[in-house]
Amino acid sequence: MTPGVTPGGVADITVYVSIGNSDDKLVQVEWAGFYRRTNLAIRDFAQVVYGQWVSEPASAWQNACWCVTVDPRRAGDLKAELRKIAGEYYQDSIAWAEAPKVELLPPASSDQG
Repeated sequence: MTPGVTPGGVADITVYVSIGNSDDKLVQVEWAGFYRRTNLAIRDFAQVVYGQWVSEPASAWQNACWCVTVDPRRAGDLKAELRKIAGEYYQDSIAWAEAPKVELLPPASSDQG
């Protein structure tokens, strides 16, 4: 099997998922639950988790972001789960950003200057 391609020959999609609490709707314990539920859902559906980031501890805002690959045949299921979680935590939305083109850059050779 080729990395990034499902057994059926369908290319995985690269997605950034972001959540936040910039409007302070959630107290700390609720934010922790929202983050935890989102993280578990993403990890249940993702083929690969490339990275996971959170805002700095001293930041005025709480935010988190994940970069993952998802089998496009399961993307709808992950989106549905994220919508469910957003509703449970009174959020207006969860950001889902698909990278339209992912290019792997090889290192420059020493003779290329």
